[in-house]
Amino acid sequence: MTQKFDLAASLARGVESRSGAWSFIRGFAAHWASALENGDGWVEDDLIAAEERLGVRLPAALREAYLLFGRRRDLTSNHDVLLGPADLYVDDAGEALVFRHENQGAASWGVLLDGLQQDDPAVFIRLDLADKSAERWEQWLERLSLCFVEIVLSESLQADEELCDFLDPDDDSVELLEANSVRLPLPTYPIGEETRWFLGREVLLRDDDGAAILARGRTAEDLDRVRELIPGDWLSDIR
Repeated sequence: MTQKFDLAASLARGVESRSGAWSFIRGFAAHWASALENGDGWVEDDLIAAEERLGVRLPAALREAYLLFGRRRDLTSNHDVLLGPADLYVDDAGEALVFRHENQGAASWGVLLDGLQQDDPAVFIRLDLADKSAERWEQWLERLSLCFVEIVLSESLQADEELCDFLDPDDDSVELLEANSVRLPLPTYPIGEETRWFLGREVLLRDDDGAAILARGRTAEDLDRVRELIPGDWLSDIR
């Protein structure tokens, strides 16, 4: 009998350590998507080729993530894009190794070059601004492994329409969200809107500072249940 996956407890451990992050992602993939298998990650030769091309050593956490699930686009690239080893690059200013792009090019995520010697360095974000002189790398999350936990959770909200939906909330929506779910222990981002993560009954939810509520059910029935608990004009609700 397969042991039930406790998302909240596993996430709490995933937030605390690099090994906990990979354990959480394994469990989340098995319970909410499909279990990780051989071939879901890039191979060592791909990473060595990237290092030789770039002239840098990839941090241990980046190597581990790519080897474990780097080719699983359903976990990493439903909306924004995790770059493959052959597409990793150092930005034009020579400040950061870039590994992820926002889907319309509005932002990039990277690790500062002076942090590459760390096993699990901080991740920084750079917004694409009209005033290029104002663009700068700003800290996003304190550890790369934590960033991958956030990537997997965020990308899960952008999966199949049968499992995911979007609500333009009002004050009642946020109150109902808080009343019918539990807050998850994912750190808030240091810049931009206040984002809070919640877990309902087999439904993952994200409140984007009261401007949007995104939901992902384990099944279509789970998603329908949260629509009933939080009524409103859900984007994909065609019942």
